Amino acid sequence: MTIHIFTGPTLSADEARAEIDAVVHPPAAQGDVYRAALERPAAIGIIDGYFEHVPSVSHKEILWAMSEGVHVFGSASLGALRAAELAPFGMEGIGSVFDAFARGDLEDDDEVAVAHATAEDGYRPASEAMVNIRATLAAAMSSGEIDAAFGEAITAIAKQLFYPDRCYSIVLARAIEAGLDPAAIEALRAFLRGGQVNRKREDARAMLRVMRERVAAGIAPKKVSYSFMRTDAWEFIRANAERRTDSVTTTLPAALLEELQISGALPAAQRGAMARALAIDAAQRQSRTARGVVLQDALDGFRLDRGLLGPGDLQRWIEEQEIGDLEHFIKGEAQVRWADALFTSHASRSLGDHLRSTGEYGPLLARARAKESALAARAPESAEKREMPAAELYRWYFEERVRRPVPTDLAIYARSIGLPDEAALVRAIRRELSYVSSSEAQRENTTVPSVPGIPTNE
Repeated sequence: MTIHIFTGPTLSADEARAEIDAVVHPPAAQGDVYRAALERPAAIGIIDGYFEHVPSVSHKEILWAMSEGVHVFGSASLGALRAAELAPFGMEGIGSVFDAFARGDLEDDDEVAVAHATAEDGYRPASEAMVNIRATLAAAMSSGEIDAAFGEAITAIAKQLFYPDRCYSIVLARAIEAGLDPAAIEALRAFLRGGQVNRKREDARAMLRVMRERVAAGIAPKKVSYSFMRTDAWEFIRANAERRTDSVTTTLPAALLEELQISGALPAAQRGAMARALAIDAAQRQSRTARGVVLQDALDGFRLDRGLLGPGDLQRWIEEQEIGDLEHFIKGEAQVRWADALFTSHASRSLGDHLRSTGEYGPLLARARAKESALAARAPESAEKREMPAAELYRWYFEERVRRPVPTDLAIYARSIGLPDEAALVRAIRRELSYVSSSEAQRENTTVPSVPGIPTNE
């Protein structure tokens, strides 16, 4: 199971990988969690994130990720803030920083904010987080190095500083300027040499350990109690996130993708995937979600269409297709079926232009006209004389023409290719046989155009 982690100044990428096997990203900006969730990971962990000059991770993308079955954890920094805000919806916070925000002991974002270096310098922190200063002062008071009154005075000095200026050297300098007890200042300076507490780092590591253990135990897809609402703000976030994608990504294994490419089937597969994505998007825009009876009906219809009706058929299919989350897959199928019913007439009007764009329209039309002409020229009784039994007819069509075994359920196959029933399939196959026979008998005078997807007998 894949895990995605967003970290930077709190915990380096190498430190994160030492705790957990995960895809490690830089601090999260708006849209990054959405893009990570598109890959259907088991969990996403947010430690660090951008703010101020870059739009921060939005609540909506976290809610969307969880509604898609992805567990989202937060700790230490921006992750702790978002977890405290979204805990009622199912985001899981880990650590004392999260606890403090969840209880209301801390409220300000600047408690976790730090200035840091660029990616080239590993996001090295250039200031100290206020939560770390608080934890360090608490440790100094607990050990008896400073008293509570001095600790509170130092806390107030640190809190008054702008977060990029928060470092112990500046805090101690301001303490001297404020006329605080020199002996206490020196005692704190000595304590800082080996007693600094990095509460954010501790919390981040704790979260990674929890995530590692949960995933290792076999974490099930996330379940939420809310219905995700696709607002205008959400569509703006989503569109911006997709525009930031630098290249086309796919969750397909590289070897499988190569098979699609080498067979020439990738363009058609991409068109089908685009149609599916647009159908699901249209359904989601209308808040069409599949639950309860609707979900069961979609599953029953899918099994019927695929002929997965025998004992064990569905389970074998799930394993063969490597479906990790059947409910999520069937929800998509339900949304596609809804969109298909709604937009069938629109699609039909565009079918001709689609065929023209692929170059199939001309050859198909030429073949259709040749077939009509050949069939019209044949005497009705000659077709009856050549009429073969249905079983033989099916073997001829499927094994010789389509190059596949005869389907076990011909009614399902008929519907899958757009025919109403098996009787219509038989009529179409008999017309094809009659045409092919006449074409072969008049091969010298009749040319059958080569059509993609329709094998000839040559």
